[in-house]
Amino acid sequence: MIYFDKPSHMQKRAIDVAVISDVHLGTYGCHANELLSYLKSISPQILVLNGDIIDGWQFSKRYFPVSHMSVVKEIFSLATKGTRVVYITGNHDESLRRYSDLSLGNFLLTDKFLLEIDGKSTWIFHGDVFDNTTKGSAKILAKLGGQGYDLLILLNRFINFISKAMGKEKVSLSKKVKNAVKKAVTYINNFETTVAELAIEQKYDNVICGHIHMPAKKQITTAAGSVVYLNSGDWIENLTALEYSDKEWSIYHHDHSQQVPANLDKRKPALNVVANEVTYYLNSLAEG
Repeated sequence: MIYFDKPSHMQKRAIDVAVISDVHLGTYGCHANELLSYLKSISPQILVLNGDIIDGWQFSKRYFPVSHMSVVKEIFSLATKGTRVVYITGNHDESLRRYSDLSLGNFLLTDKFLLEIDGKSTWIFHGDVFDNTTKGSAKILAKLGGQGYDLLILLNRFINFISKAMGKEKVSLSKKVKNAVKKAVTYINNFETTVAELAIEQKYDNVICGHIHMPAKKQITTAAGSVVYLNSGDWIENLTALEYSDKEWSIYHHDHSQQVPANLDKRKPALNVVANEVTYYLNSLAEG
């Protein structure tokens, strides 16, 4: 069950829950315009931001475009219009964990979230807790790897620009690199299995993660039971989200061909001021 964006003049889709993760606002790889178009096309009762929404590891005043700031403002706009916004911290926005369980109006900042809906329990968290590369000395290498990944994304965009001009299909260099490394495939399988086993132990019906940038919906069964494992993917390569509607979870895939202009506010201030404005938003939430 896959949804695509609708033109902006049409009525918004009413859904129960939307889950997005790994947006990485503040990096070159972030598809902010596409995400903004998606957020403007839906009217969810609950919006879960499942970690790595703002990339604190690579955050810089030199790069925070209008489109990135517009995503932040659209999220706050949804909250003011009645949507319950749950921000779950990830490793790239781990600095917010000192303010965990902060609640302000329709906004909740937390490290994990248990959703009870239609008689079923869904456990939601980012997933970096199972990744040793985000801890200790390995974290430094992970940050350096993130910068290299950002450069790879830029190179990929240039190649796809040329490919489009030549009438060829787009390619994903990072996906090719990941799929070529057996160790990476093993890591993903181990991640999913570990998460599922823990969810089964806690007797949850569903478990939702982000972190590994791999959208998924699958039933995982062990000797102890079974659980539906879901991953919201990312807004760097896959441009995916999870949606709950009509008592069913589904993966949403953004369709580039139906991209709706985001109607960005061109009156935004200079970039360095925009970056400070993001910090102001977060600090104002934390201070209450």
